[in-house]
Amino acid sequence: MKLKHIVSGAAAAMALATAAFAQGSEPVKVAFVYVGPKDDGGWSQQHHLMATEMAEHFGEQVEFSYLESVPEAESERVFTQLALAGNDIIFATSFGYMDPMLAAAEKFPDVKFEHATGYKTAENMANYAARFYEGRAIMGHIAGRMTETDKIGYIASFPVPEVLRGMSSAYLHAKKANPDVEMTVVWLGTWFDPPREADATQAMIDQGVDVILAHTDSTAPLQTMEASGEQVWGFGQAADMIQFAPEPRLSSIIDDWAPYYIERVQAVIDGTWESGATWHGISDGMVGIGEFSEALPEEVRAEAQALMESIVSGEYHPFTGPINKQDGSVWLAEGEVADDGALLGMDFVVEGLNVDIPD
Repeated sequence: MKLKHIVSGAAAAMALATAAFAQGSEPVKVAFVYVGPKDDGGWSQQHHLMATEMAEHFGEQVEFSYLESVPEAESERVFTQLALAGNDIIFATSFGYMDPMLAAAEKFPDVKFEHATGYKTAENMANYAARFYEGRAIMGHIAGRMTETDKIGYIASFPVPEVLRGMSSAYLHAKKANPDVEMTVVWLGTWFDPPREADATQAMIDQGVDVILAHTDSTAPLQTMEASGEQVWGFGQAADMIQFAPEPRLSSIIDDWAPYYIERVQAVIDGTWESGATWHGISDGMVGIGEFSEALPEEVRAEAQALMESIVSGEYHPFTGPINKQDGSVWLAEGEVADDGALLGMDFVVEGLNVDIPD
């Protein structure tokens, strides 16, 4: 792995940077760590694009670097190296980086650390995440309405709260849209492995699944659907992905991290950075819903739009009772809404999902 640097050429940002440097300012060193390649077409690429947008915004006020395809097991060493290299703020963009980053933060109290999708903080370590379960509710509704076999699928990475929330939200709303729906879940134990993602997709298609949601990082599931010759539908994950497989893609969940990255780096520049926890959704713009495909019947598009608007307005929360846990025990009573603490630590799936959760 090589440390790579990107310097902005944006004229307005350069003008601001020139003024700052005229006063003797040093650039803020900003580093990003990605779990997959920066051009994976999904999760890591979206973080990289948003990080690049941040760098372009600040121009020479920042020195931007990144490392890609960093295994979670090796991440503490990487964070340590980045801190020793003089980085002022380090962003880590995978759930499994949480404890390694916390350990690094303890060793380097003067460095600012930011961890995506986790739940732990320290005086010099913040966390940030998006409410992807809101988008999963909309995609789930569409899946329930579009399946002709009553079989939908979910390609899962790891049994972390984000993924358990996502599949539960998708299933609940598919079931509301179509009471006959059954969901097949395949655990891959990886965020990014295009051949395995493709194999899981094809296996589902062979079993009669005709709508598939993926909670992994590559475009392989959509591309496999398109190449299958079968009428199978899917969704973009983390990025729109329409350019990779426009035919099967019905909509997408799009991550927009740029405003957060700009805000947090600006805080370092201003000397106002503080630790905290950020969890934003559709209404805040951190979660975007991609354009609905023309393949969707007008009625389904209208339903999906209405569901999105009700979530944005706060009129509806995707986890509103009555909802039971998988074992049949009551989780949320009639009208009760799940609180953020319960959702952030979610270690179960909802009733009706016939899936074993790996240890």
